[in-house]
Formats: sequence, structure tokens, C-alpha cells
Amino acid sequence: MKKRILLKGGTVYQLETIRPNCSLLIENGKIQDIGESISEDVDEVKEIPEGYHVIPGMIDIHIHGAAGHDAMDATLESLKGMCHYLPSEGVTGFLPTTMTQSIETIEQALSTIASYTRNEELQDGAEVLGVHLEGPFLSEKRAGAQPVKYMLEADAKQFQRWQELSGDQIKIVTLAPEKDKDFRLIQHLHSTGVVASVGHCDAAYEVFAQAVDHGLSHATHLYNQMRGIHHREPGVVGGVYLHDNVTAELIVDGIHVSPEMIKLTTKIKGFDSLIMITDSMRAKGLAEGVYELGGQKVKVENGEARLEDGTLAGSILRMDEALSNIMSYTGCSLLEVVRMTSYNSACKIGVLDRKGSLEVGKDADIVVLNKDYQVVMTFCLGKLVYHQEF
Repeated sequence: MKKRILLKGGTVYQLETIRPNCSLLIENGKIQDIGESISEDVDEVKEIPEGYHVIPGMIDIHIHGAAGHDAMDATLESLKGMCHYLPSEGVTGFLPTTMTQSIETIEQALSTIASYTRNEELQDGAEVLGVHLEGPFLSEKRAGAQPVKYMLEADAKQFQRWQELSGDQIKIVTLAPEKDKDFRLIQHLHSTGVVASVGHCDAAYEVFAQAVDHGLSHATHLYNQMRGIHHREPGVVGGVYLHDNVTAELIVDGIHVSPEMIKLTTKIKGFDSLIMITDSMRAKGLAEGVYELGGQKVKVENGEARLEDGTLAGSILRMDEALSNIMSYTGCSLLEVVRMTSYNSACKIGVLDRKGSLEVGKDADIVVLNKDYQVVMTFCLGKLVYHQEF
């Protein structure tokens, strides 16, 4: 039987409301009550210092790896390692993200994720909320760190096989619309409730706009490895600006996108249409050195992860760092950050009924930040899985 825990004090950030000196009652992995004076009998009280912030657990919908682990390792140990590490940065749910590799390698990764999500005994820490399939239906011209030799034309039948192998866990597919003849895969994704996302794409605006008409609704790591904006050809970036129904990911490390462009993007798209991600690889949380991504050597130095030719190869960004960065770059409020780290993510992948905000009846995925916005406490499904001394 799970304990009844009272988080007492702190400033609670709900969707539209900031509630100072508020409390949350946790029972059976859910939020049972939120209020200024909760007097029910509980098993444990956690006193939150005045001025500390209580926010919903963050959801990273694009992350390859962390702490020496990678989704493409295709091992239960790697998935478990990611789940254990991520609460230290305030992440309570995530989409392990694949990359362009051989069909066999992708299938091994998807089968392993399916096995992990079916085995409740393995699950502890951050929750695997599905899969982000990044590639292999990408443009060779915008490959980035995605190996060109494994790239394929979009194929709805191939995707459906992968979806079945994953146990219907694929929530997002990153693809280049120019690789999708007659937009058949995009239509299939849209009709089956999977998010079709533009990424690693060299398409002109006209092709992008047609893809949106057929169901594309998201942009993977905006600006990075996609056709930029031009005053006579809006490109993919201009298309994302123009289509209000297209949400966009941002890697807020100050490396992938400059602070000034981050600020401009929030002005153009607004906080309701942006989702902060890390796109991190296995070196996150480890020392500088040489690591591996998709069979390629990656040098991690000065906060950057790059291939031998200098190409950026994901990041080593933590979500708590991204939170502080975007507040610094744009002057936005923590309430606006919560939208970009929790609410919008939950909306996009269809879990808003139980994730993404602090509401009675939702999962008790809760993060406590100190006055400097550092993570000091993380609850996943009501269980305290990360704690630093106040």
C-alpha cells in the first residue's frame, strides 16, 4: 500500500495560477488534493521551504540517451539507466528516441522498448511514455549526425511493422516530407494518431505546406538541419512560423540555437506552441571525452557534442539547465516555462489526461525547485525518486 504524503508549503504552479504557500496531497501515485490548508491524516509530511517552486514533472519528447546509456543500445539496462538518471534534472516522463540505423538495429531498439514498457517490475524513476522515431526517412542533404547510408524513402508499411514491434508505442515520427511520396506516410500517421514531425528536411515551403495539409503538425529541433527562411522562399522555418497549428521543439542550450533566436522564436510562435527538449546523447551527466552515437565517434568538449567533422551530434543538455536558460534568454516566467516543459509536451503525445499539469486526479509527477531553479526533489507517480538536501 502506497503512503499518503503531504507536500506542505512552497509555491505551486498550475496551468494559469501561481499559488504561494500551497500544499499537495499524494496518495496511490495520484494528486488527491491541492490547497492552502489540507488537514487530512497522512503518513509523511515533506516541508517545502518558503520561496521554493513546485512544478509538474517535465516531459522530454526527444532524447537519445544520458548517463552512458542510449535508446539504440537496445537493452533493458540502458532504458532503466535513463529512467533512473532523468529525475535528477526534473524529468518524470520521456520518449526514448531512435535514430537512422539499419532496419534490424531499429527493430531491436523498438522491441526492447516494448518489452520494457510491458514489464512493470523493471519500471522505476522517469516513465517511458512512448517512442520518438527519428529517421530513417530523412533528407541526405540535412543529415546532421544521422548516417546517410541508412536513410530510406518513406514507407507506410515499414512504419506499421515498426509500430507493431513497439507495442504501439511510437508517438512521434520525424521525417522529411520530400521523402514521402504523395504524403502517404504522413496521412497514415495522422489517421492513426501518431504525430508527423518535419525534421532533417530540405523541402521548399510549398512541399512543407502540402505536408501540413495532409496532417504534419510538429517540427523537430527547430532550425537545426532544416531549410531556413529566405525573403523569397519561406522554407521549412518560415512554414513553421506561418502555420499556427504546427508546434516546434527547441534545444535551449545556447549552442544549437543562439539566445537571440530563442527569444525571437518565443515572440513569433508564442509559449503555447513551443516544446523544450534536450536531444541529449549518452554523454549527458558524464565527463568530457570521446563517446559514440550511431556508430560514430562523438567528442564532448566545452559543453558541446560533435562528430569528427565538427557536426553537432545531439547535446548534453539537462532539462533543468534548459529551464534556467530560457528564462535568462527571454525573460519569460516560470509559468510560461511549465507550458513548454510539461503541458505542451503532454498535449502533443496524448497524455494530458494524466500528465502535464498539477491537478487533482492526475499522476503525482512533481518537481520541487529551489530559489535558483535547481531541482531538489522529484516524485514520479507519487514516489520520491530524487532528493537533495534543502
